[in-house]
Amino acid sequence: MANEETPVFQIQRVYLKDISLEQPNSPGILLEAEQPSVDIQLGVEANPVADGIYEVAVTATVQTKIKDKTVFLVEAKQAGIFEIRNVPQDQMGPIMGIACPQIVYPYLRGNVADVINRAGFPAVHLAEINFQAMYEQQQQAQTAGTGDTATLPQ
Repeated sequence: MANEETPVFQIQRVYLKDISLEQPNSPGILLEAEQPSVDIQLGVEANPVADGIYEVAVTATVQTKIKDKTVFLVEAKQAGIFEIRNVPQDQMGPIMGIACPQIVYPYLRGNVADVINRAGFPAVHLAEINFQAMYEQQQQAQTAGTGDTATLPQ
């Protein structure tokens, strides 16, 4: 009977759910000598899949521009399926908003860098993320009703 109450946290699978690359102004933009600006946006979402099974996804949007023209735009979603059982409800938010994204994010970083590099650009390496700070920022944003996407300073 004690085993039924033991908290369970297991990774079932980590997978690349979606990725896209656009170069809408190629080839002309590739001849520009100016350094592009880089904008990176990250988000975390969690959804129940079955009883005790959750999908947690980390999304990244990386857009580089020269003046007002896009050099490239990458949108990626890396997800994981996690079994989470017998965990107090007040701990579920931090587990799905901090612990799970910390597991999924390194895969997202590698996939984003790889697709950008394969597109012929120097790889953009996403910075390490403090998911606890991001989670707290999202909680404050949701309380204020402003959404759940964090913008990272460059």
